Amino acid sequence: MIDVTIENFEPEVMAASQDQPVLVDFWAPWCGPCKALGPILEKLETDYGGAFKLVKINSDEEQQLAGAFGIRSIPTVVLLKNGQPVDGFMGALPAGKVREFLDKHIEAQALEEEDPLAVEEPAAADPASRLETLQHVVATDPANDDARFEYVKALLLAGRKDDARRAFEPVADKTMAVRKFDALARWFGVLDFAGQGATLADADAKIAANKRDFQARFDRARLLLAQQQWTAAMDELLEILMRDKAWSEDLARKTYIAILDLIEPPKAKVADGQIPPDDPTVATYRRRLSSVVLS
Repeated sequence: MIDVTIENFEPEVMAASQDQPVLVDFWAPWCGPCKALGPILEKLETDYGGAFKLVKINSDEEQQLAGAFGIRSIPTVVLLKNGQPVDGFMGALPAGKVREFLDKHIEAQALEEEDPLAVEEPAAADPASRLETLQHVVATDPANDDARFEYVKALLLAGRKDDARRAFEPVADKTMAVRKFDALARWFGVLDFAGQGATLADADAKIAANKRDFQARFDRARLLLAQQQWTAAMDELLEILMRDKAWSEDLARKTYIAILDLIEPPKAKVADGQIPPDDPTVATYRRRLSSVVLS
């Protein structure tokens, strides 16, 4: 269960709902029925084995979010898929009724064993050893999407573009369904664009002539991304979003989110009951995106 504010709403709810259903519990500390419903939702999140993600929004403290969802009484629970509300209910329903509600949209999954991709210290992990481990996991479990994502990403970071394309090919048709595969596809597209001879100087000249030349800004962001200048690329995309949030069918925001997926490090191993710490760069740029998109 995650407490959501306007700062982390975009990554924890909107972006997360592209990968799995997100159940949003609008509550307040003074609300008795909310206190009764909360433990039921938390237990069901465990019972369903991660088949959905549970988040809580304090409607008193986050009135902008409550207003955006049209919340008029609490508790109110809203289920989102692919960035859109698909169903919901009001009031403290008993566990059986909540389960009936969930079963209309969600199939319970078995709890997973320890993540073989988790590392002790992501920042200090040896790239060569990590790449060998990922190659083995993908070879023995070709359907492991998380492992394949990390494997292709590691190959691209190592400059092995051709090997990365071959590793990506079996899942290339899943980019519409798996957000991280979409991120990889965008990275390949960026590398292809950079190989066509475009330069940062060309983009800079166009931007100097017209600060609202969003295509030039987007081209500049792509060239920076091709050079793995992640934060500089996101800074350029933010320049577009601050001026036109929906430019080119939301292309700037989608590319920004793809970069966040690409730079987020593997989960670190932590003691039972603890939550792995957020990467500070990823957390900072998620907050910046939320502040711009929700402004």
